[in-house]
Amino acid sequence: MPTAVGAEPVPGSEGTGSQTITISYAGFNRDWAAWIADRLERRGRAVALHRWDPPEGVSIEESLLAYLSTPGPVLLVLHEWYFQLGLRSHDDWNLALRDVVVPNADRFVAVSVTGASLPASVAALEPVNLWGLGADEAERSLVARLGLPASPLPDDVGHNGPRFPRDAPAVWGGVPRRNPRFTGRDGLLNELNRRLRDAESGAVALRGMSGVGKTQLATEYIYRFRSEYDVVWWATADQLVTLRERLAQLAPALVLQTGQEYGERIRAVHQALRRGEPYRRWLLVLDSADEADGTADLVPTGTGHVLITSRNSDWALHGVDLLEVPLYDRSESIDFIRRRAPRLTPDEAHQLAEALEDLPLLLDQTAGWLNDSDLPVQEYIALLERGADRGILAVSADFPVTYQTAGAILLNRLRETAPETVELLHLCAFFSPGSIPVRLLRGVPPGAQPEALVGLMSDPDLWDRTVRKLSQYSVARLESRATVLYLHRMVHQMVRQDMPGEAAETYAAAARAALAAAARGTPGDPESWPFYAEIVSHLEYADALNDTDPASQSLVLDCLRYLYLFGEYATGLRLAERAVPAWQSRLGPDHPRLWDLSHHYANLLRAVGDYRHSETVSRSAAVRHRDARDSGESTQLYLRAVAGLAADLRALGRYEEAYALSREVCDAHEEFLEDENHRDVLASRNNLAVSLRLLGDYKEALDTDRSTLRARYQVLDHGHPWTLLSETFCAIDLRLLGNPREALVEQKRCVERHRGQMGRDHPQTLQAEHNLAMCHDQAGEFTEAGSLFESIRTRAEAVVGEDDPLSLILATAHSCFVREHGDLAEAAETAQSVVARYERMLGPTHPYVAGVQANQALVLRALGEREESRLLADHAAAVMTRAVGPGHPWALGCALNASVSAALTGDHEAALAMSQDTVSRAGANGALGATHPLTLAARVTLAADLRATGDRTAADILEARALQDLAATLGPDHPRTRSARSRVRPYWDFEPLTT
Repeated sequence: MPTAVGAEPVPGSEGTGSQTITISYAGFNRDWAAWIADRLERRGRAVALHRWDPPEGVSIEESLLAYLSTPGPVLLVLHEWYFQLGLRSHDDWNLALRDVVVPNADRFVAVSVTGASLPASVAALEPVNLWGLGADEAERSLVARLGLPASPLPDDVGHNGPRFPRDAPAVWGGVPRRNPRFTGRDGLLNELNRRLRDAESGAVALRGMSGVGKTQLATEYIYRFRSEYDVVWWATADQLVTLRERLAQLAPALVLQTGQEYGERIRAVHQALRRGEPYRRWLLVLDSADEADGTADLVPTGTGHVLITSRNSDWALHGVDLLEVPLYDRSESIDFIRRRAPRLTPDEAHQLAEALEDLPLLLDQTAGWLNDSDLPVQEYIALLERGADRGILAVSADFPVTYQTAGAILLNRLRETAPETVELLHLCAFFSPGSIPVRLLRGVPPGAQPEALVGLMSDPDLWDRTVRKLSQYSVARLESRATVLYLHRMVHQMVRQDMPGEAAETYAAAARAALAAAARGTPGDPESWPFYAEIVSHLEYADALNDTDPASQSLVLDCLRYLYLFGEYATGLRLAERAVPAWQSRLGPDHPRLWDLSHHYANLLRAVGDYRHSETVSRSAAVRHRDARDSGESTQLYLRAVAGLAADLRALGRYEEAYALSREVCDAHEEFLEDENHRDVLASRNNLAVSLRLLGDYKEALDTDRSTLRARYQVLDHGHPWTLLSETFCAIDLRLLGNPREALVEQKRCVERHRGQMGRDHPQTLQAEHNLAMCHDQAGEFTEAGSLFESIRTRAEAVVGEDDPLSLILATAHSCFVREHGDLAEAAETAQSVVARYERMLGPTHPYVAGVQANQALVLRALGEREESRLLADHAAAVMTRAVGPGHPWALGCALNASVSAALTGDHEAALAMSQDTVSRAGANGALGATHPLTLAARVTLAADLRATGDRTAADILEARALQDLAATLGPDHPRTRSARSRVRPYWDFEPLTT
């Protein structure tokens, strides 16, 4: 008997409306049933939904008679799928309808939701056809058929019910076509819907072995529950770079106002989904997301749902609910086989299901070709049992052994009946498994096409027939409006392992030629990035890393450059780390291409903060090119390597060495190129200023940066990224020299140009906004600074990750700000985290580690832990002085903090000695000057220490002069001036700089 699930009858209803209306529907038509139920409930009628799925061994008559035990009318939602459940024939249905429904016509009513023909006896139900109608007309027809009052309902404004099934979601992207052969899994689909609604994170991962049907289950879920969503977006997640591209494409689909930068678009998407604007009901599917650790940061949260398919149970570690996808149960296998291969009897279907271990993908492929074959099932099973006389293919251990043999049989049959399908599979095997763009497959240049593929590539009709044949046997399928061919990884590996070596190389060469031909533009042009994103995931499968052809090598180098500029550092590193040994073994240690590869490898290592490794790579290149300098080209390669080495040394805190190399490169470029405005000259001058800034020579850095900026204004567009970078560096220099207001004016303009030209979330824009926030803060404009600090940090961590060097710079600044103006607990947590991450990245004696420890000591001081603060401040000052020298501004700042900590613990004599030494060292630093804010802070501190030790006269004189200079430098109402006037001891915050 069907179980009624729904609201109780509505009190006061009349006629049939006083009783619950039972809606009987096939799971395939759940969206129609949900919409009908919503429309009836809005009219005050109670409904009970019942999924029609008569069990094996129970006749249609018995199942229909069970409905008569319910108290109210029974509404049948008819579709051809309704009559296919249980594999009953139309004759069976005609008999059941005549025997049960016709005599009880007062209890049964029906609506049709299909344009297909239905059993003849359905006419006795006089079903109203809702198919092809609009929502309003369909509702009027439904109400009329049930004999309910046709009074209009209030507007649907604010009503969050299911959408009319024929109305597509407002945003719909990348969803595979529905599988009309989908069988069973009803309980699993309903459980998935419940889990998605109940999951705290709104995310559920369908987890199971290859071939178990995770992707098919996710697809069917979308079609059954799509009326509950306004946004449905499908993203293939087997490659991080293609996943990011797909998420970025959702931004324009949501009509979000962003720039072209993928990071900016992804962040905008995350924010929109979190807020539920413009749509609250959204579903994002991440298909084949097997790398949980690398993908988890991209999973959004918010008002909607995330559905993940994966073989990896580690998703549970990221707060995602796991739902295991089992093999078919035997009844599902039998139903599926008989629907796929109607010629098989139930007993034969049972035997086949047992032999194939109920694996859905294998059932689909095998039943598909068995239906077209005259091979008896028993003979096929015998072939399976003896391995088809072929031996076992060496496929991955996570594939069932049965699949290996069954796959071999299928390939043999395809060779005999449709050999062109096997040739196309051979080509596909040298692209990555999963989604392969058709334009890549068909883009093999004529001269590179294997002989067996020439006819297929030149004949569109043959191509279509071939793909249809592969789809018929579920070997591959067309998706995304025939722009993508999907090849399951089990099929991919089976085909690849089954190819002889000579044929494999022929098809690999064809794939490489297709990839090279698909590249568009240069990796430095953001408009070309979608093309490179499409190519990257296929390089290794096409064996491009082992190819010595210059075109393939250039493509690999271009893809590495793209990954660096795009911010996909981890993907780039994995690719480079595989390419380096391959090229070394094939090209030899001194080949120019290998050194080009090393240059990109070092850039990627540096980008993720692996400076020791990047230094090794850069130094090796510098030594090699230095010894080989015999031409202009060799000199340029040497200078490029030395510039990279200087960047590594700067990051490692070896500033004097870095400056010497930066100076060498700059001088050599100016002499060698004989053009003071040449791009390489300006780049080397820019890098020289970076080295000067890290040495604490802010004045010389500003002069150098201004020279570079003037030249870039002349030879580059004002909106060029390098011009904008120079503008930011000039403003940083001004601020570090103690002129935050002047820097603020320049940085505001620069930030607006960055946002317009490069997007809000480009790393360079974030760097520019960081300096703007620092300018606001040091100018005493704390409200403006606070909102910027938090926004920049959040965006950077979303774009590049929290351990990226840029994210650490931003986290340091945010921690300092909230210590003074926000939450001390948050400041303490962030400061401790920053220290730990810098120590892991740079080691305990690096100046950045000493600097952030000095900041952490300030947090401890604010928390009242003065003794602990003093110990840490003293340690930081000692390490910093050894690292950068006693006259460096950072050493002076650490010394200032240490002297204040000593005073606050009551050790006034030690504090006085330290503050006197700090003032003396600051005065000796010509780069700072007597009125620099840091020098003035040291003088204020010395006055306080003199007063504490009894020398009030000297203290008053020194304090008065310092206050006068502070007012002149920062302004009389600046917070630092007011604090000094109130005799609040000053402090100094360490600021990591870009290297």
